[in-house]
Amino acid sequence: MNRRNFIGKAAAGAAAVTIIPRHVMGGNGFVAANDRINLGYIGVGKQVTTLLKGIGKCEGTAVVAACDVFKNKLDLFVEKANKNNSGNGLNVKVDGYHFYRELLERSDIDAVVIASPDHWHAQMVVDAAKAGKDIYCEKPLSLTVAEGRAMVDATRKYDRVFQTGNMQRSWRDFRHAVELARNGYIGEIKEINVSVGEPVKQCDLPTQPVPEGLDWNEWIGPSLYRGYNEILAPPDVNGPWAWWRGYRDFGGGLITDWGAHMFDIAQWALNMDESGPVQFLPPEEPAQTHGLTMIYENGVRLNHKLWGGEDDGNGVQIIGTEGRIEVSRSFLRTYPNEKLAQTDLKETDKRVYVSDNHYQDWIDAMRNRTKPVSDVETGHRTASVCNLTNIAYELQRPLLWDPAAEKFKGDDYANLMVGRPYRGKWDYTDF
Repeated sequence: MNRRNFIGKAAAGAAAVTIIPRHVMGGNGFVAANDRINLGYIGVGKQVTTLLKGIGKCEGTAVVAACDVFKNKLDLFVEKANKNNSGNGLNVKVDGYHFYRELLERSDIDAVVIASPDHWHAQMVVDAAKAGKDIYCEKPLSLTVAEGRAMVDATRKYDRVFQTGNMQRSWRDFRHAVELARNGYIGEIKEINVSVGEPVKQCDLPTQPVPEGLDWNEWIGPSLYRGYNEILAPPDVNGPWAWWRGYRDFGGGLITDWGAHMFDIAQWALNMDESGPVQFLPPEEPAQTHGLTMIYENGVRLNHKLWGGEDDGNGVQIIGTEGRIEVSRSFLRTYPNEKLAQTDLKETDKRVYVSDNHYQDWIDAMRNRTKPVSDVETGHRTASVCNLTNIAYELQRPLLWDPAAEKFKGDDYANLMVGRPYRGKWDYTDF
């Protein structure tokens, strides 16, 4: 019996049935509109509390599994997730795993939420795509440009729905700022200033005893080995934020940590979600941590620059020939027309993708098999801006970049930094 006849006869013989199995509706990995989406969480540190709360509010979802190499954090998350399921009226037990590939082997898991440290993202995403899971991956998407491209290619090869955690694309003020800029309300865009913190630095932390319950070798995973330090992986999940983010081989400093949010808005405003800058100019004075300039092919300059006041924090300043827009998580300001910030767009204006809930947008995209607001290519291109910025700060010389080929022009040494070596059994290119 062919598949079309099977579906027709199954529907005729079970007209009263309202829940249709996903394997009938569309093959392996398809989630029917009235099916529950079973989720597995990979990496359950501090950020995962926000994700569990946000995604847990999306109707028709349930957490069924989680994994982490730090046992006390895993146990705490499993307890929270079980309570969350119970509060949503779900009689579903959450299973805990030490190793994420054990979780991926479960055929009942439809999608995974990856909230591991950045150095794990590429390997976990590729493995999840190969296992037929849809993916939500925290920002910044990748630690290197090459990793990001592999994540895109694996997602496309296995036809997965992928949402990057650049959640500002689902906030009204950022979307409105982008639409004002794209529709010429401040004239032609000439320059964008992004205010975020410092580049990545080499890890110089002393080695400390590994706390009980932590598999440090697996925490290091594909990165080059170094000794444990509590700053990299604090024992207390309720304590300070882990600052692996600040050190090479694990994160990309504030350039990627906050830059993944703010450079993302610059990319969006310039309609560069499938491209990026073509030139990187370091600060004139060596060892400066701000002042780098990127130039797009159309001549627009993107500056890593502290432009606001002490209380403005991380933000984006878009400068046009007839005014400017300033946006952060605390404000949306427009000059010289201050009312522009609250002005509705005209019906004839160009609009961008509208998402008011980053998590629900991902769930809806899974059900519809469509691209969400921050698809993997979008996340990759933003992460590339951040990673290339770190390279330019380190090399302290002008660099020419080809966004199509994703290579530096005439600089073999810089091209070695587009990827990074992997340790032991790990290989993110194997898909």
